[in-house]
Amino acid sequence: MSRIAKRFSETQEAGRAALIPYVTAGDPNPGVTVPLMHDLVAAGADLLELGVPFSDPMADGPVIQLACERALAHGTSLRGVLDMVREFRRDDAETPVILMGYLNPVERMGAEKFAQAAAQAGVDGVLMVDLPPEESAELTGVLESAGIDPIFLLAPTTSSLRMRHVADAARGFIYYVSLKGVTGSQTLDAGELGARLDSIRGLTELPLGVGFGIRDAATAAQVARVADAVVVGSAIVRLVEQYPDQPEQFRIAAAEIVRGMRSAMDAARMAEAPATA
Repeated sequence: MSRIAKRFSETQEAGRAALIPYVTAGDPNPGVTVPLMHDLVAAGADLLELGVPFSDPMADGPVIQLACERALAHGTSLRGVLDMVREFRRDDAETPVILMGYLNPVERMGAEKFAQAAAQAGVDGVLMVDLPPEESAELTGVLESAGIDPIFLLAPTTSSLRMRHVADAARGFIYYVSLKGVTGSQTLDAGELGARLDSIRGLTELPLGVGFGIRDAATAAQVARVADAVVVGSAIVRLVEQYPDQPEQFRIAAAEIVRGMRSAMDAARMAEAPATA
């Protein structure tokens, strides 16, 4: 059983939604990333999503675009991100780590070389935002051979045909984009979200994680009522702008956001749990 499958089995058995914070590797500087990853786990993260900085992150809003620019200015590369995962694994052999990014750096390295290097570093899942599921067979094949779960996105605009492609190709979990638009969008309808997730569950038994628009603990709690996992990114990443020259304060603030979301999510699930005699 993969680390991702094991962690979702644990959270589902405990009756709670998994919390997956996203951070951009190398932001605000490369030395902060690994300590921050440990901070987030200690604060209640169940899985970690580590963004690979890219010069044209077209699915991301301005907050994460700026984070990529800062990370690239510090020389953060795909190989450097894998080194960060390897360092994280020295003290944490259990928390699943998912790389999220774009296809170009992987193609430059080569699919097989990337898959082998990622597996050796301790990566558990890979989400390439701009990889169409219909064209994913080569990369997903080498990832699965290396023991890495290929993870795909679904959106409110995804067609039924593409939903089936994603359900067939994905492993680990499926990431549902709750809003039309880019990361950091502001409005979310929990009722509509629940209905859409129910329709997706008719196609797959994989856990469903929801991201985009998770801006605070209250939003995370709403999503936790209907999803298997809550993914939060911009709300954490934008803290770098509040503490541009205070990385320690950034780490403290980021952990506090995760801690607050964890508490709110657990309270929301407990409130809906059936009373026992």
